Amino acid sequence: MKRTRCLILIGLILYPCLSLGQSIYQWKDEKGNINFTDDISKVPDKYLDQVQERKPAKEPAPPAPAGTIKGTGSDRRQPPPSEPARSKDIIGRGEDWWRGRATEWNDKLINAQNNYDTTHAAWKAKEKELADSVFKADYIKRNLKSEIKDLEEKTKEWESKRDEAKNMLEKVIPKEAEDYKADPDWIRVR
Repeated sequence: MKRTRCLILIGLILYPCLSLGQSIYQWKDEKGNINFTDDISKVPDKYLDQVQERKPAKEPAPPAPAGTIKGTGSDRRQPPPSEPARSKDIIGRGEDWWRGRATEWNDKLINAQNNYDTTHAAWKAKEKELADSVFKADYIKRNLKSEIKDLEEKTKEWESKRDEAKNMLEKVIPKEAEDYKADPDWIRVR
């Protein structure tokens, strides 16, 4: 009894594997219908010259795409039904939250860029003033060098803040939006 059950179980497991090696034959009849069979002897003689043999894929075929109409004729495509607009990400945050976050970082980027431009221009102006101060007193030159050093440090700070804001807008926030299944349009700054 156990042996019979074991043989039946093995047969059930191996049967689908045997069918994977079979070929499928396809032809189109005079009405334009596409026909399939796994037995070449079932193909009518007048269509033998146009039969296409198809070997099964190693993996099962994916399901038919949405909008495909199966029928007697060749498959026709219809546009897929429009997806409903997402109103929240997977943890419940909506468009306003994502748009607010992107806008916040965009404002930081604009602020950092403006301050960088201002301090960089002031730094270069002070360097020019120092170069032109050949005949001025040493204490004036020391003050200019000190101011140049401060402006250089501030310029680097604003450059760092600008780069951080760019990184957030270009990489971090889009990656988070993708991870949380948020609509990508939500993070586009208008």
